[in-house]
Amino acid sequence: LSVVVLKARHLPKMDITGLSANPYVKVNVFYGRKRIAKKKTHVKKCTLNPVFNESFIYDIPPELLPEISVEFLVVDFDRTTKNEVLGRLLLGLHSVCENPRRQISKWHNLSEY
Repeated sequence: LSVVVLKARHLPKMDITGLSANPYVKVNVFYGRKRIAKKKTHVKKCTLNPVFNESFIYDIPPELLPEISVEFLVVDFDRTTKNEVLGRLLLGLHSVCENPRRQISKWHNLSEY
C-alpha cells in the first residue's frame, strides 16, 4: 500500500498572529481496530498551506487490504505545549481498495478530532 501526503490548504489559525501553525501529518494504518503501522511527515514551519509531498509504503498482504483503513491526523507541532490536532481524515475499508494498482489523487476535507 502506497500513501502520499501532498499538501493541505486553509488550516485553522492557531493564535492571534495567524501564522504560528507548524503542521505535520501522522499516518496510522489500521487492520480492523488495531493499529499496525504509523509514520509521520516532516514539520512545515509557520504555514497554514503546507506542501509535504512525502510518500509512505506499507507492506500489506493483498488478502488483508479489504480490512485496512488509513487515518491522517494533521497536528500542530509546539515545543512548549502539547501538540494539537488540527483535523482528521479516515479513509475506510472500501476507499483503500476501490482502485488497486492505480494512483488516485483527491482532495479530502478534514473533520474535527
